[in-house]
Amino acid sequence: MKLTTKLLAATAIVTAGAAHAVELEVTHWWTSGGEAAAVGKLAEAFNASGDTWVDGAIAGGGDTARPIMVSRILGGDPMGAFQFNHGRQAEELIAAGLLQDLTEVAEANNWAEIIRPSSLLDACTLDGRIYCAPVNIHSWQWLWLSNQAFADAGVPVPTNWDEFVAAAPALEAAGKIPLAMGQQSWQTSGAFGVMSVAIAGVDAWLAVNRDKSVEAAEGPEFKAVWEAFAAARSLSAGSTVQDWNQATNLVITGAAGGQIMGDWAQGEFAVAGQTAGVDYTCLPGLGVNEIISTGGDAFYFPVNSDPEVTAAQFRLAALLVEPETQVAFNLAKGSLPIRGDVDLAAANDCMKKGLEILASGNILPDGTMLLSPDTGNQLNDLMVEFWNSPSITAEEGQARFAAIIATAD
Repeated sequence: MKLTTKLLAATAIVTAGAAHAVELEVTHWWTSGGEAAAVGKLAEAFNASGDTWVDGAIAGGGDTARPIMVSRILGGDPMGAFQFNHGRQAEELIAAGLLQDLTEVAEANNWAEIIRPSSLLDACTLDGRIYCAPVNIHSWQWLWLSNQAFADAGVPVPTNWDEFVAAAPALEAAGKIPLAMGQQSWQTSGAFGVMSVAIAGVDAWLAVNRDKSVEAAEGPEFKAVWEAFAAARSLSAGSTVQDWNQATNLVITGAAGGQIMGDWAQGEFAVAGQTAGVDYTCLPGLGVNEIISTGGDAFYFPVNSDPEVTAAQFRLAALLVEPETQVAFNLAKGSLPIRGDVDLAAANDCMKKGLEILASGNILPDGTMLLSPDTGNQLNDLMVEFWNSPSITAEEGQARFAAIIATAD
């Protein structure tokens, strides 16, 4: 069977199901309550099409899951599909010829016209060929606030970062942790990125992350970021949880005032039965600079010698971008859809804020799209060391940060 013929069969997602039903193992790191509910929507859609989703969830987040996934692929035991973030994480696997080329699936389903912003598809593209199917837009730029915590402290719910910092003494007096933070490096690194955009501004952030400017990394804009990051470190002193969703739960239960975390936190609020604008408040861009990054998740498909598995991989790739799948998954996940022609009337107040910002074009690429995994790992290590070592001053942190940017790729 010619490849084009297989692709045509693969993209024909019909209610009658696939011509040759296949079990496809899908690995990912979505294991929290909200994440599990969302990934269940993808499994339901794939199973309804006639194939079978075999769930291969790996606990511990991306830093734990990615090496396991890569090891399996390199070791000759590939899964049918796997989740990575948008960006440069799969470049070496693509260069080694280990991932399926989805270009004809993308062309047959008009991805170039429907996936927005175009940077999402660009992040899946290497040397003009497309190797992944984007499923959502996840933005890091959010501060989540517990309305109950601020009511208990007798102060208004903040509208920006400065008000949040000013309210910290009242929260502490009421027995609350001002800022919830898990102990994994990607959480502190992500919070630093959010603060960088909000405090240093977009131009300075791009100068560092896109242009690798050491001068900008050493400059006054990032000096202010490091000082704010040091202040945030002290506000989270009582937060001893490990996982991000445990930190989110501190906000949900009113034990903490707020958390800097991506919009995937909304899935946890939803599972807890909380309502945006009533039980919790969201501040995009920390209420300082309403802009969102357009990172997120995409699925890649290892090369497989079995043509029926290959056809099932193509069917899943096409299904992930379908309007019905996009609506069901993103409403559960708290993320934004990758296409603007879907009906999200059921979106909550926070998702609507994100959609408005996205529509305004006030967006920037995610840092993972601009920095190599090696540079990202170096920054993660610095952020977690700084966060857990109050003896490291903001000045010292900034100097080490600039040194990493000096050799960034």
